[in-house]
Amino acid sequence: MSATQPKVTEREARQVAEAAREQDWRKPSFAKELFLGRFRLDLIHPHPLPADEDVRRGEAFLARLREFCETEIDGARIEREARIPDETVRGLKELGALGMKIDPKYGGLGLTQVYYNKALALVGSVSPAIGALLSAHQSIGVPQPLKMFGTQEQKDAYLPRCATTAISAFLLTEPDVGSDPARLATTAVPVTDGGEDAYVLDGVKLWTTNGVVADLLVVMARVPKSDNHRGGITAFVVEADSPGITVEHRNAFMGLRGLENGVTRFHRVRVPAAQRIGAEGAGLKIALTTLNTGRLSLPAMCVGAGKWCLKIAREWSAVREQWGRPVARHEAVGAKISFIAATTFALEAVVDLASQMADEDRNDIRIEAALAKLYGSEMACLMADELVQIRGGRGFETAESLAARGERAVPAEQMLRDLRINRIFEGSTEIMHLLIAREAVDAHLSVAGDLIDPDKDLGDKAKAGARAAGFYARWLPRLATGAGQVPGTYREFHPAGHPDLATHLRYVERSARKLARSTFYAMSRWQGRMETKQGFLGRIVDIGAELFAMSAACVRAEHLRASGDHGREAYQLADAFCRQSRIRVEELFGRLWSNTDDLDRKVVEGVLSGTYTWLEEGVLDPSGEGPWIADATPGPSTHKNVHRPLR
Repeated sequence: MSATQPKVTEREARQVAEAAREQDWRKPSFAKELFLGRFRLDLIHPHPLPADEDVRRGEAFLARLREFCETEIDGARIEREARIPDETVRGLKELGALGMKIDPKYGGLGLTQVYYNKALALVGSVSPAIGALLSAHQSIGVPQPLKMFGTQEQKDAYLPRCATTAISAFLLTEPDVGSDPARLATTAVPVTDGGEDAYVLDGVKLWTTNGVVADLLVVMARVPKSDNHRGGITAFVVEADSPGITVEHRNAFMGLRGLENGVTRFHRVRVPAAQRIGAEGAGLKIALTTLNTGRLSLPAMCVGAGKWCLKIAREWSAVREQWGRPVARHEAVGAKISFIAATTFALEAVVDLASQMADEDRNDIRIEAALAKLYGSEMACLMADELVQIRGGRGFETAESLAARGERAVPAEQMLRDLRINRIFEGSTEIMHLLIAREAVDAHLSVAGDLIDPDKDLGDKAKAGARAAGFYARWLPRLATGAGQVPGTYREFHPAGHPDLATHLRYVERSARKLARSTFYAMSRWQGRMETKQGFLGRIVDIGAELFAMSAACVRAEHLRASGDHGREAYQLADAFCRQSRIRVEELFGRLWSNTDDLDRKVVEGVLSGTYTWLEEGVLDPSGEGPWIADATPGPSTHKNVHRPLR
């Protein structure tokens, strides 16, 4: 641990995270209502649609981008050389790809979230590394936080650069700080130099996607509290070539080999106060708010991966024969193909729906975006794994090796490696479970939180008890019955000659009420210990994700049917997905109360105490020497600067 590493308790860490949350719900949220047992189909059906002009501009750019991807991007070369060629990046800049989400008045393309995501899915299918570069630059890099929280002067100064030439990166993580920002060690000390207010940054940042080639950085640093400064974690725009900044190392990973991700050290880096984004102490809130829509870029690329997996599975399974017929005709393989097809349809439905809701800005989509990221990253990994299995030995063989011996260079194993990081990027699956669970129980904590808060006195608890009694007296009876128990509801989802999707929506409605009852029972049972029941909370969130995906799939299928665009086939895919999803939901409901969570905790205690070290005997550890976590003590760099801006 660094000498400057803040020492915080578990409770203090939670308080920092809680303070960064958006506290209010000013707009309706389909997913929030779903977790409360209220199936608000009216919030997503009829499916929201983009404006005609947005479609025209979006499709025109996709056509140009497709041509560029087909002719100018060599994905195999990027994988082989572990680097995106400079000329490819220059071409992307000339195409306007750096400014897809930036307003045209600043030189950007002004695409909607829907078309931005479609563009990422397209380019990511050719090179996931390029998809990551563009996403990190625009979804969490300088453009998005400035768009939402920057001053007009900051927008005028930086957005035109970001739209055309300057690549940006987001720097939050540190060697010993991941999803626990309360322990952030990088400091920004206020100074006055020559009459100009500024901050001096010191610290080390890890896993800085785009950081190796970036021109501009969004840096999160802790401002010490003083008489004239409220202090706290604060966001800054920093020029990447500022004196005192050293990119000490370019990291290498099992996948995304073209990713320009590194370790960046700040030593006495002077940043003018005019480059602070928002107020002191608002950094985490800015980061989390940015991610509300920024997270949608990752599942968008997962959709692209699913589409590619389906294409390869279809083509390969039709020509590869075993025991006298194509492998697709064997049930064991056919089930995998069905899973890939149905899940790809549902993922696209989830991403398109959430993206269009983000564009319309009528709903609060913080839970929907988080669910899309969680569900997309998990299901895409499963689809890629199934594709490798369908391909057999060829799935495990590299594309380069396949080509060398005269077969089609299908990079299935690369897809699996590249997708694996998505379960960690922008909030690991485990952290997403906790983040979504916190939002899902917000209504309960708002009315009854003081009852289980050990710091509240009896007077506060009495007031909370009165609020809770009134809320639950109204809420609980509504969980007993609903539209899901009435035959014939949602009849528009069962048109003649099509599969019956209405029955799946009725299932979603019933399951939402069951989910809410389960959550209430758990809170009553565990009260203040609820936050430690991470296995239970994860299953609650996973059920909600499945219900959201089922709802989106049905709404998308009906939209496609009504518009005459592959409606019958869409209904078949939605029906297949919902039937597969319902099996998963029933298993998750069963595991809420029948699981090994308590036993697992005992085993973990045994592992940590050394009780089972005898089980580790008989092997050798090939790991090298060195500390588990690198030293991040502030100070001047002793490494060569490997920063290489792309011009």
